[in-house]
Amino acid sequence: MNINQFVPILIVITPLVCAFFVMGLHWVDRRLCLPLTVVALLISFVSSIITLYSVISHGIIQYKLGGWPPPIGIEYRIDTLNGSILVLVTSVALINIFASFNQVSASLPEKKGTFYSLYLLFVTGLVGVVITGDLFNLYVLLEITSLSAYGQIALGDRKRAPIASLNYIFIGVIGASFYLLGVGYLYIMTGSLNMADVANIIQKLHSSQAIFVAFIFCMVGVWIKMALFPLHIWLPNAYTYAPTTSSRLIAPLMTKVMVYIMIRLMFTVFGYDYLFKTLHLSNKVVFLASFAIIFGSLMALSQKNLKKMLTYIIISEIGYMVGGAWIGNRAAITGSILHIINDAFMTFGLFIAAGNFAWRIKELDIDELKDIFSTMPWTSAGFVIAGMSIIGIPPTCGFFSKWYLLIGAISAKQYFFAISLILSSLFSVILFFRVFEKSLFNLNGLHSTEGSHAATIQEAPVNMVIGLLFVCVILIALGLYSGEIVSRIIDPFVLRGI
Repeated sequence: MNINQFVPILIVITPLVCAFFVMGLHWVDRRLCLPLTVVALLISFVSSIITLYSVISHGIIQYKLGGWPPPIGIEYRIDTLNGSILVLVTSVALINIFASFNQVSASLPEKKGTFYSLYLLFVTGLVGVVITGDLFNLYVLLEITSLSAYGQIALGDRKRAPIASLNYIFIGVIGASFYLLGVGYLYIMTGSLNMADVANIIQKLHSSQAIFVAFIFCMVGVWIKMALFPLHIWLPNAYTYAPTTSSRLIAPLMTKVMVYIMIRLMFTVFGYDYLFKTLHLSNKVVFLASFAIIFGSLMALSQKNLKKMLTYIIISEIGYMVGGAWIGNRAAITGSILHIINDAFMTFGLFIAAGNFAWRIKELDIDELKDIFSTMPWTSAGFVIAGMSIIGIPPTCGFFSKWYLLIGAISAKQYFFAISLILSSLFSVILFFRVFEKSLFNLNGLHSTEGSHAATIQEAPVNMVIGLLFVCVILIALGLYSGEIVSRIIDPFVLRGI
């Protein structure tokens, strides 16, 4: 066995073990919590890079935990799809901790150990969910992710964050219960929990009503967790009132990993033929996804708080990915997967910029951003680039995934979905240029009053600005190299799945 095949376990075990040590160090020397967190995330990130390179070069990696072979034992199975998502999760977590440690020290000085421990557990859950090839192990790791997210959100705004976290718990438990019920039905019918093994057995059970019920339960559970309209009610307040560092991590990653789980269940476990030749649900789900896109865009337009506006953009973007996956042709599925990667970094960039603004402005009301371009030019430039990517302006990455989705929708004659994509981009133009106008001009439409031209630049700390600008570089690089990403990472999965 190649030595690289042992690396995947480090992606999960390093942040898990370090989370407990960080909590212990909180009582010994709080200054050591951050360095250990960074080391854990760095090891996990490097391991994920090595793993993805190995998968691209040598094919699928199968790691048997404890030496127990599947389907009896738990298997970590990495292909190009989840290999790329592992890099996505670990890179966002690492960049975020670099860009946010100032805000953790400022807002949670007495709870740094608790926060960093929850942070590492959240990353552990996400990478575990992505890497596992076992349906029940996915549930366990999903709950680790959710519990640590609940805790992080509750550390936010003292008045509103606990209630937002409690609502998230109630809805999250319902979603997890649906998924677990679905897995229970699958186990009853197949006698296995290994994804690859279940997929082989299901091929002979397409007519089974129990398999259909299992599929519906699993999908509903995942849709609740990803906040697909109209199951989104927990998301806006949870992400708005969470600590800045947490919202920067949870908002870009949680929903995208849930979309990944949906795609994994659809094409690896249940299979293309079952979805599109037996069930015939695609038109209904695509129609729902189209409404999600429009609803999210309209709700974002109605918001006065910048952070809440961004949360509704997330709800709209979820519709992009769900609709693309359920259209079911090569272009649409490619666009959906590419948008998981692109949207994670686009959302990440926007939330970093919002956090930088919050460093100087107590209330993130859009009206309060007046002349922010003068005082925070680098953060404002980063916000513009991330906003352009959400709109879909080349060469930023948002254009390319939207293009694949649009081509896939037109090819499948899903014209309502195609129109929704175009309308969403137009709404985004209005949305972001409204923010740009408030940031560049006074409310009376004239340039800043006399003396403001000489306004002192009051940027966020250097690490926060560097983090944002680095993400902006990634947004452009993802756009310029989207062809390579599609051909080397996405196509191998899509062609095997359909």
